[in-house]
Amino acid sequence: MEYHVVTGAFGYSGKYIASRLLAAGKKVHTLTNSANRANPFGGQITSSPFHFDEPEKMVTSLGGASVLYNTYWVRFNHRDFTHQVAVENTIKLFSAAKEAGVRRIVHISITNPSENSELEYFSGKARLERELQRVGLSYAILRPTVLFGKEDILINNIAWVLRRLPVFGVFGDGSYRLQPIYVDDLARLAVEEGIKKENKIIDAIGPETFTYRELVKEIGKIIGHPRPIISVPLEVGYLAGSLIGKFVGDTFITREEISGLMQDLLYTNSAPVGETKLSDWAREHADHLGQEYASELARRRDRQLAYENIHSQ
Repeated sequence: MEYHVVTGAFGYSGKYIASRLLAAGKKVHTLTNSANRANPFGGQITSSPFHFDEPEKMVTSLGGASVLYNTYWVRFNHRDFTHQVAVENTIKLFSAAKEAGVRRIVHISITNPSENSELEYFSGKARLERELQRVGLSYAILRPTVLFGKEDILINNIAWVLRRLPVFGVFGDGSYRLQPIYVDDLARLAVEEGIKKENKIIDAIGPETFTYRELVKEIGKIIGHPRPIISVPLEVGYLAGSLIGKFVGDTFITREEISGLMQDLLYTNSAPVGETKLSDWAREHADHLGQEYASELARRRDRQLAYENIHSQ
């Protein structure tokens, strides 16, 4: 039975990739920072810590694996984690995979990465793409924009705000675009690419393109809470986001995330690879979408509960 390793299989996108692999009859192991988190797979998959500071243990964990699916990353800089450390750790992971004899790496990146970007998220992802190509293994690099699904943060928290505030502020004119992809569509693509040999870079985008203003309007309509949408300067929007973050004990949004949106970095003119429309998925989950706030920091602090069960009220 073929052996595959997925990073973060108890988290978000990694869980969907692991599910797809199990359905395909593969043996699955996960590397995780949350070995004690609720295991949605029971005894079907095994787990071990990343061991970033003990490379020989990482090599052992990867030994015998034919494919590594890497979803490891951090959304923003924090006192407990940074983009720079995430880059350094991922380079260690790539090196360990090569030493362990892994055949192929499927790596989750981001649309429009650039080492010249002033945004660490995008420059860090670009550096990792270069490092992966340099390491000499067969690879597929998948570049999603925004993921949506049951464990989503961005789409859920837009709905959460719409349910609670009388107006919704968008940064600038809100004309910058997004092409959300359903997390299981990304997982399907990852598993399909895992069995191939040729090196690929794929923009992993969904079938719908929204401006940010259109996205907010559509979500409000679907959940039955349409709100007036007003344009606000970046700093005013960031201040409002910071206040929401203090209220829920989380980082609601960062200046870098706002800049990435406004620079249209979550848009590409590639053909879509996802099949599931955000609008259809949101209608199916309208009763639950945004009922509770999805907290990034709570998920990182609580390493035992399943992702979807961790919320700030």
